[in-house]
Amino acid sequence: MITSQTSFIALIGNPVTHSLSPIMQNAALEYLGLDIIYIAIPCRDEDLRLVIKSLKKINCKGLNITIPYKQKVFNLCDEVTPVAKKLTAINTLKLNSDQEWSGTNTDVEGFIYPLKTLNLSRKEAIVLGCGGAARSVIQGLINLNFSKVTIISRNKKSLNELMKNFANQSEVKGLLNSDDQINNLIEETDLIVNTTPVGMKTESNSENNLLPYGENFWKSLNSKTIVYDLIYNPAPTALLKYCDKKGCRTIDGKQMLIAQGLKSLSFWTNGLEVPFEIMANALKKYI
Repeated sequence: MITSQTSFIALIGNPVTHSLSPIMQNAALEYLGLDIIYIAIPCRDEDLRLVIKSLKKINCKGLNITIPYKQKVFNLCDEVTPVAKKLTAINTLKLNSDQEWSGTNTDVEGFIYPLKTLNLSRKEAIVLGCGGAARSVIQGLINLNFSKVTIISRNKKSLNELMKNFANQSEVKGLLNSDDQINNLIEETDLIVNTTPVGMKTESNSENNLLPYGENFWKSLNSKTIVYDLIYNPAPTALLKYCDKKGCRTIDGKQMLIAQGLKSLSFWTNGLEVPFEIMANALKKYI
């Protein structure tokens, strides 16, 4: 029951109408018996600074940050954990003892959760996109000891900025999506991860059958490749349907969503833990 004493945690992004985080986080907060609710707040780019600063003045206990603000919120934090600093991407904020925002990143641990048991050491991977989520994915692949990680992007400037973050990692390379090497890379790679928003379910998205970089980009894909789409709504995405027909092993973003959500909740509550199944069961009727 919501009362005048109830606090809240909010998801900030644009768009957020597709997000299932409120469903799973509210189930977890209820399980813990906390007088806190979780809500989603859409935010325009020009309002981000005002919104983030204003929320710390009211009864807000923490924030999740999603597309497209994981990098932009960095300068709005008073404290940043080492992992978030390394990635220059933040997905979780809480108020510190001085009532200033402290930021961290739980996406790395969330991303690797469904990959831990697949024995992918010394394998090769392709990462599509170069936003805040891509940074977490690349770091996760490094942590899993991949021998080669190739980032593919449409935007040369964004790609160059991302590569600077991993300049000391010899296994990380960058290519534009028009590069002639891509067909061979896709044919030979062990894992492809989509970090772009292409295929995400939104109110304005009437073309949910689109594939990242177009269908021609995927023509050399073969059945030995694992394809991991960070998008979890719809499930499966058009990309995963396409790859499933090719015989590939596919992974959607649901396990990552839950795993990173559990880490965020622990950050907000100073170490409290909730079983994975609490969040997973809450999502069953929605995914």
